[in-house]
Amino acid sequence: MDTQRIFPGLAVSDIGAAHAFYADVLGLPVTEEHGFLTLDLGDGGHLFVYGKDNHVPAQHTVLNFEVPDVDAAVDELASKGVEMLRYDGMHQDERGIVRPANPDEGPDIGWFADPSGNVIAVMQG
Repeated sequence: MDTQRIFPGLAVSDIGAAHAFYADVLGLPVTEEHGFLTLDLGDGGHLFVYGKDNHVPAQHTVLNFEVPDVDAAVDELASKGVEMLRYDGMHQDERGIVRPANPDEGPDIGWFADPSGNVIAVMQG
């Protein structure tokens, strides 16, 4: 197979709401063309976002944002009206962040959703 480019795609229920969320809330560079969005993920990566009738959000995390300070990221998200998701059985603190006792168990991480219900993680880099 001779490919020119490989890129991931993400379905949403409302392109306008997705555009506003990813550009205004998360601060990502977003371009819109022919009713589709392209999110610039940095380091040359892009995510193709398309509207889908009867969209059902994925049952897993679709995007992971590595940040230098997870607490600052959660504060910034909260200031923009984003609520962290809570999961039964997860040991999340009052802010919705999982903080493993041992670094070998993974990073400090929290989850939130875009307007279509797609789950996104923010984690300490």
